[in-house]
Amino acid sequence: MTGTRVLLTGAAGFIGGHVRTALTEAGHDVVAVDALLPSAHGNGAEPPDGVRRADVRDLPTLTALLRDVDVVCHQAAVVGAGVDVSDAPAYASHNDLGTATLLAAMHESGCHRLILASSMVVYGAGRYRNGRGEFVAPSARRAEDLAAGNFEETDPGTGEPLEWALVEENSPLRPRSLYAASKVAQENYALAWALATGGSVTALRYHNVYGDRMPRNTPYSGVAAMFRSALEAGEQPRVFEDGRQTRDFVHVHDVAAANLTALEAALPGFAAFNVCSGQPITIGEVAATLARSYGGPEPVVTGEYRPGDVRHIVADPRRARERLGFRAKILPAEGIAAFAHAPLRDAAPAGPPRV
Repeated sequence: MTGTRVLLTGAAGFIGGHVRTALTEAGHDVVAVDALLPSAHGNGAEPPDGVRRADVRDLPTLTALLRDVDVVCHQAAVVGAGVDVSDAPAYASHNDLGTATLLAAMHESGCHRLILASSMVVYGAGRYRNGRGEFVAPSARRAEDLAAGNFEETDPGTGEPLEWALVEENSPLRPRSLYAASKVAQENYALAWALATGGSVTALRYHNVYGDRMPRNTPYSGVAAMFRSALEAGEQPRVFEDGRQTRDFVHVHDVAAANLTALEAALPGFAAFNVCSGQPITIGEVAATLARSYGGPEPVVTGEYRPGDVRHIVADPRRARERLGFRAKILPAEGIAAFAHAPLRDAAPAGPPRV
């Protein structure tokens, strides 16, 4: 499929900019928009060439922009784990109301295909087995256990440590942060819209995205950018807990490729896919790889913790490979080493916008 007209929201962002490049290079006609929120782009930011300033909560503007559009690729969102409870209105306004407004505009304009940027945070704590091999929802991690250095997820029935397993797309959605709650809401709005209109939605659940043009160190940046920023300052990367927490890091070039694949696959109905490498790596290994490649000081494991953090979450890539035809090409070991020297974007003032 070539020559599809695509409305791309969040086109000036870290991921959105790479998606725009991938779609354009594949021959698609991209209508690129971004609200250019100061929290993400700094005060007084001007749109990049070819990007129009537009807010996804503005129904009349969206309706006009959707004229003759075949597919919407919705990347716009306020991101982060929700550093403060007062961030909740920003997530609800920009992510949830923004998505609901976009869906209404799509229905009014007769556009019935959506690619939605979702996130691994919808899975909450991840997926775990007990000693008998049964899948178990872990207990909430207790502050006294974390303070004592007991970081592993435990069986609510026995208190025994659990073994992590690959998260599949049919795993329960159990958000554990404000941001996660907003991403689950986006998926639910999109699913309800698809059922009501006969439209199609491909929800791409991004795992830990990193790569060139990632924002520098802010409380809302990914951990890879935080480690990289510390190294640039000549400081040791600070690794929380014991450094053995496990993640699935996926390069932004692969994320862009997943969006292109989803666009061209044109699957019917609602379908969700992990966008991941499928290769587990610990946070300690990420910090050590970056430090070694950068030539900076070795990481320090601090034992610090955040009560809402997830211990282990690694994705199963099979559904995306089998149904969508997507497979990540950049494995974490090589991609993270290269990220030590990748260009980054200067950070904006910390924190989501207040609404």
